[in-house]
Amino acid sequence: MSEIPGQRREFRSHRSGCDARRDRLWALGSGYARPVPGASLTRVPVALARDVASTLRGRDLAAVAAGLTYFAGLGVVPWLLLAVSGAALIGSPETVAAHLADLRLLVPPGMGARPVYDALVRAGLDLGSWGALVTIFPATFYGEGLRRACLRLSPRRDRFTGWRARLALLPLVLAVPVLALGVFAAGPWLADLAGTGGVAGTAGQVVVAFHLSWLAIGAVLAWGFRVVAPGGPGWVATLVGAYGTSAVLAGFLQGFLLFLALPIDLGIPFGGLDVVGATVAVALWLFVLHVLLLVGWATTDALDRRLRGRQETRQAWELAGAAR
Repeated sequence: MSEIPGQRREFRSHRSGCDARRDRLWALGSGYARPVPGASLTRVPVALARDVASTLRGRDLAAVAAGLTYFAGLGVVPWLLLAVSGAALIGSPETVAAHLADLRLLVPPGMGARPVYDALVRAGLDLGSWGALVTIFPATFYGEGLRRACLRLSPRRDRFTGWRARLALLPLVLAVPVLALGVFAAGPWLADLAGTGGVAGTAGQVVVAFHLSWLAIGAVLAWGFRVVAPGGPGWVATLVGAYGTSAVLAGFLQGFLLFLALPIDLGIPFGGLDVVGATVAVALWLFVLHVLLLVGWATTDALDRRLRGRQETRQAWELAGAAR
């Protein structure tokens, strides 16, 4: 009987040690509160928006997007050529040419966009194997631009930034033609909707084009956010962020097609030089697009950090419970 008080003191000491260990583990839980049943769902988007704002605070988003737009200027045409050439290699040049002829109806005739479209299609179909190999080199510059832009928004240690990003982008050389062929195959359907006219035809055309571009752009962004950009977010955050960003960009693309249909003389601010006006308009469109893309990446990065923090907190509580 004389040993019982000592055993009780030893038990209380052991229990206090477990409590201290639980507190230390809780402190490692990235500052997240313990999940409370029935908590308001509005706290999640608000907290995520705060994380994104903290990432962008003090960063010149416009300057970073402008730098990424420069790299896009180097890579966008090569990627379009590779998409057309690769799709023709997978299918056949005749089939792809027929699909692209149907898609031509979706390009507004104003502002001289259709001749540019025709020249791009001809160049892609005539690119050939050696031409494709040479085109890959400037196409990979976009990966370097994306990684450097993300590093400017969320600085972290990184080595061989340019070459690492460009090599990470190479698998898309195989994936983009497959995605492009899927989009091209919907050309006859979209052409029929465009020929129908009216509210129903126009609405159907917009809905189909939006979802096709959403799926294709989302797949490309998922690879870019997870592999090319720094950080390597988990698949949940990557898919949510990539396809959420893709929805915004797909809608923005439909808006750009609407802009091309407006009867505007782009050369007026530049002394009647239509080529200069068209180039500036495309550059401005790419700039705004990349502002949205970088905000989407910042949201993906913030979502990944929050999910990782919750996972660490959950593990901390499990360890604390096991130690009791």
